[in-house]
Amino acid sequence: MHNPREGSTATMVLTGDCLITRRLKPYEEENFTRMLKIIRDSDISFANLEGLLTDYEGYPAAMSGGTYVVGDPIIADDLQWAGFNLFARANNHSMDWSFGGLLSTSAHLDARGMVHAGVGENLAVARSPAYLDTAAGRTAIISASSTFPPGAQAGQQRPDLPGRPGLNPLRYETRFEVPGAEIERLRKLSENLGLQEMKRMRSAIFSRDSEDDRDTFDLPGADFQFVEGEEHRVRTEPQCDDLQANLRAIEGAARQADWVIFSLHTHESAMGDLRQPAEFVREFAHRAVDAGADAVVGHGPHYLRGIEIYQGRPIFYSLGNFIFQNESIRWLPHEIYDRYGLSLEATPDQLYDRRTDCDAQGFPSQEMFWRTVMPEVQFCERRLHRMVLHPVTLGWKLPRSRRGRPVLAEGEEAQDIIEEITQLSRGFATKIEWRGDTETGEVILD
Repeated sequence: MHNPREGSTATMVLTGDCLITRRLKPYEEENFTRMLKIIRDSDISFANLEGLLTDYEGYPAAMSGGTYVVGDPIIADDLQWAGFNLFARANNHSMDWSFGGLLSTSAHLDARGMVHAGVGENLAVARSPAYLDTAAGRTAIISASSTFPPGAQAGQQRPDLPGRPGLNPLRYETRFEVPGAEIERLRKLSENLGLQEMKRMRSAIFSRDSEDDRDTFDLPGADFQFVEGEEHRVRTEPQCDDLQANLRAIEGAARQADWVIFSLHTHESAMGDLRQPAEFVREFAHRAVDAGADAVVGHGPHYLRGIEIYQGRPIFYSLGNFIFQNESIRWLPHEIYDRYGLSLEATPDQLYDRRTDCDAQGFPSQEMFWRTVMPEVQFCERRLHRMVLHPVTLGWKLPRSRRGRPVLAEGEEAQDIIEEITQLSRGFATKIEWRGDTETGEVILD
């Protein structure tokens, strides 16, 4: 007899960026073990694996996602021990150690039977869903990133040539709306600097039309465009090819699985407000749900953004950091030392001190990077039934050796975290109530 739960009822625990470089198993404090129980008791427990688990196979990339994030492969055992069973891999650290680091991490995860998606030896593999079978049915995970260094995106396979290893991209197009008179000034400035002539030469070589429309203007080599408008505004929209390909992946996954989770790594924000998602992100998230996604899980900027319930499905625009251990990496390439003016004799501790001015700036200086929520999402008979938000703290102001590992927050700190996500979610018409008895937030569903 088939399991009556299968495919109609499920519990999902969803987390944000997991920059993990240290073991989890040694720790036993009560707030940590209670958090692990929530993860382990869920049917589907998701994390964005932001970084590599490798024995430094390959070579450091010329450009990284910031820090070159590398942890020992044994950390994969700890993630399984913690209860995670579904992983996203497409993010700006996927290629920190180039092809060798990417593919060796995949090999270490595959050897442990871990379900992960978002990267691969070519674009078709990177874009394809991965599947997890549980008592709650079959779950598909698709992972994409809009933020990545040049060349990190996977390449398409051809009949005559192999593709290129990398990540599944969701690129976007940017248009700056400005009054028409300013477009004319830009065009005149470009002409005076010789940029227009450069455009004409490139267009002649590559057989492209060199003339701008009168109400648009492009700088040569730029990935944005100025267009005439009544006011100053930034508009972004998903690149058509990436949009359609990812939507097809969702539609296919919905036919093959009971549940579909789409993971989107994106640093981009709305104009003038870093806590709000970029326009293209919201458009894509809605299209993803329309195509069959049961949850869209955003991460990337390392702090919380709001929650939206769209067509009865949750969209998390950023779940912030869940594990943030970017200050305990054993080996780092010269490029990052050179970026901060350090010599070949410098050591990692000196790099971290220089980068943060001994915690006076950057990530260690701001609390928002060190707290988050861990949503526990319950579906019943295919409908969103309940969503509980567990407040989590990563130990802001603790020493470098101790911060970055999550535990459940308590008391005033827990209430402050729930108030933060409540404020961020109001613009999406999402209501969240503080539950003092359980020190959680609960999303009020219609």
